[in-house]
Amino acid sequence: MEAWISQNNRAKQTWFALGCAAIGLVLIVSCRHLVRVDTGSFAGFLLGLLLPFVGILAFVAGGKRTIVVDPKTRRIVIEETNRFGTKRRSIEFSNIADTHVGYIGKNPTYVYCLALKLRNGERYSLFPPGYFFDGGSDRSSMERRQLRLEEYLSQPGEMHRAVRP
Repeated sequence: MEAWISQNNRAKQTWFALGCAAIGLVLIVSCRHLVRVDTGSFAGFLLGLLLPFVGILAFVAGGKRTIVVDPKTRRIVIEETNRFGTKRRSIEFSNIADTHVGYIGKNPTYVYCLALKLRNGERYSLFPPGYFFDGGSDRSSMERRQLRLEEYLSQPGEMHRAVRP
């Protein structure tokens, strides 16, 4: 089996950040004259103040996440690169106790992720929602990823195969 490499969709991440900032600015401008504490326009104005900050934070903190599932080394390597640096995490196949498809949100707007339960009890989200991996809003797509990962986990590694003369 070949290594399975996945990267997040940085374009969607950037558009989300810019969209938050733009919608926030529109709300500020459209509600600025109607502001009274006891009205819905005040809530719109406050939301308008909040959204640009969310957009700026998403733009600054957003980055590239690369996931490599390598059956030869029997590990998953997750590398996150953003404007502040690069973080790298490695998870051995033998440390994975279980996999499942998790979700956040309310029906019908669920966002799905592939979650790992490690032997030490830690839960780790492999394809987290904030990184905009393709298929994140489609349960069947995430279930296909889970099946593919379980197939990789069930295969014996190259380094563990017995060498026969």
